[in-house]
Amino acid sequence: MKLNEFLNIKYPIIQGGMANIANGEFAAAVSNAGGLGLVASGGYDAETLRKEIHICREKTDKPFGVNLMLMNPDVENIANMLAEEKPQVITTGAGSPEKYIDMWKAAGCKVIPVVSGAVLAKRMERMGVDAVIAEGGESGGHVGEMTTMALVPAVVDAVDIPVIAAGGIADGRQMVAAMALGAIGVQIGTCLLVSEECPIHDNYKQALIKAKDNGTIVTGRSAGAPVRVLKNQMAREYVKLEAQGVERDELEKLTLGSLRKAVIEGDVKNGSLMAGQVSGQLTEIKPVADILDKMYEDAKKYLANLSI
Repeated sequence: MKLNEFLNIKYPIIQGGMANIANGEFAAAVSNAGGLGLVASGGYDAETLRKEIHICREKTDKPFGVNLMLMNPDVENIANMLAEEKPQVITTGAGSPEKYIDMWKAAGCKVIPVVSGAVLAKRMERMGVDAVIAEGGESGGHVGEMTTMALVPAVVDAVDIPVIAAGGIADGRQMVAAMALGAIGVQIGTCLLVSEECPIHDNYKQALIKAKDNGTIVTGRSAGAPVRVLKNQMAREYVKLEAQGVERDELEKLTLGSLRKAVIEGDVKNGSLMAGQVSGQLTEIKPVADILDKMYEDAKKYLANLSI
């Protein structure tokens, strides 16, 4: 079974749950384009997130989901609200969804956690989740250590539930590679940041288009909270201070409000421009429907031309 059959969507593609970016309107645009849009919980409380879910539902009659970061301060209220709102899919990260799984599944939701290792995937399978997203360290934002190429087959071999690949996927070649590794579909994020419908500041989009293949860096490793971002003044200063052994509290002062600076204000020097290693592949701003369609059609062409 492919992801599009599993979720009743056109393409085997999920949009990543990008905090402070993936609002209801953007998620609806992705779903209308044939993927599975996700409303990201980000820093929302339960009622604010509910409003975004309602916006998404007003703007699409296609399946969509919600991404819940389990370290959200309002997680209990959000979890209960999701059982009331019944999105088709709930993806999770930054914690264990165990205490909520039965409630969400009773509400008819598919539960699909993001995992960074085979051991965690097996644990999630025992909890009764419907599938897992194996996300490699090439991705933007909070990252694990394993690469997608190593992680996906390890997870596929470890569990009997469907596996979705994420991290380092922005075109048809990478989609074919993910499928060859055993994934039923892919989750993408960075390449959707340069869609016309994405609500980030145009400065952020232009920084992505200008980025080279080595244009990202991981901050926060010393604090146990690695985050992949575009290289800029803030990121370089952060890594420099990390190398000097500066305490975590001091480092956090440097990043206070930095995602908002990037997304809303367009500050490409001091903002946190979360992005994956595929940034160097991005060349233009296009409608999200064109991005998804080209990825899928190119994947079919590349697959047809393979000769082993």
